Amino acid sequence: MTAGLTLRPRETCAYDAVSLGEVMLRLDPGEGRIRQARAFHVWEGGGEYNVSRGLRRCFGQRTAIVTAFADNDVGRLVEDLILQGGVDTAYVRWVPYDGMGAATRNGLNFTERGFGVRGAVGVSDRGHTAASQIKAGDVDWDDLFGTKGVRWFHTGGIYAALSDTTPAVVEEAMVAAKRHGTIVSYDLNYRASLWKSKGGKARAQEVNRGLARHVDVMIGNEEDFSACLGYDVAGAADNQTLTGLDVGGFKTMISEVVRDYPNIAVAATTLREVHSASVNDWSAVAWSADSEFVDATPRPGLLILDRVGGGDSFASGLIFGLLEEFSLQLAVEYGAAHGALAMTTAGDTSTASRAEVEALIAGAGARIQR
Repeated sequence: MTAGLTLRPRETCAYDAVSLGEVMLRLDPGEGRIRQARAFHVWEGGGEYNVSRGLRRCFGQRTAIVTAFADNDVGRLVEDLILQGGVDTAYVRWVPYDGMGAATRNGLNFTERGFGVRGAVGVSDRGHTAASQIKAGDVDWDDLFGTKGVRWFHTGGIYAALSDTTPAVVEEAMVAAKRHGTIVSYDLNYRASLWKSKGGKARAQEVNRGLARHVDVMIGNEEDFSACLGYDVAGAADNQTLTGLDVGGFKTMISEVVRDYPNIAVAATTLREVHSASVNDWSAVAWSADSEFVDATPRPGLLILDRVGGGDSFASGLIFGLLEEFSLQLAVEYGAAHGALAMTTAGDTSTASRAEVEALIAGAGARIQR
């Protein structure tokens, strides 16, 4: 046991980690703007999926994704990208395509990286997607968690916000995971645009407070905890960065969260102060009853190429450390280092290796390796 978590033995499970969430096709105009682009690079990406991909490609874990696609060439492209990432697609649901996407379609995410004073921009096109239409009862969770066996289950607030049916799917999966002894992690990942048509913060809090009762490892930044669970850091404004606030106040807030939800064994967050789209201060903090609060090595003035997916890569590094039963201090260092490296390359998903993560933890610089 580490950090209050009791993990299923690796040899009894087919998977080390499984994620539930939507995987979109990301279209990236590179150094240009979406509204003036004549060509796009494409990647796959999704907040929950990125965690399993990072665990597979960087840390060598056996992972799978539970999601759904409309069965057309866009869906098959995203599938091909997932397979390149090594994530098992056995639990992908394929929905017949109606020829124009009136009933069901695949999600698109247009994303500018930003540079200097020009911030990153995301334009999602994900209405009526196949993944958002999954309903409770559609997935055989007992087969996945019981017959196959899963050590760790990860999902989050992005998927819970997609439709009226997805919160029930998340809760059904969490309850089944707990029934079979699988650790459950949840990234609050508040997105105002997703909740806007569903009741805003009030509905986000109603959904996330209900789901928090089933969570072992809770992940989220200051805005996430405030918007999704209703906790506040004194003096905090919406979208204000955490390291610009009183970090002690944030730790007090986390203490309130774990008091109200004693099922939470670990809580963790990234710490980010945005000086520009290209320069961020970056660190992280985590809590467990055994370790209390531990802080990752701060990286002031971190140069950013593409910030999208940095938090997801933090989560995958943290989860890897906990799966390996490292100390909470070392686990949060893996998370912070992996997140930092992910933001040095384009795309939602990490291209880092475990060796690079461990070298950064050990203090390696950016000198050429040859």
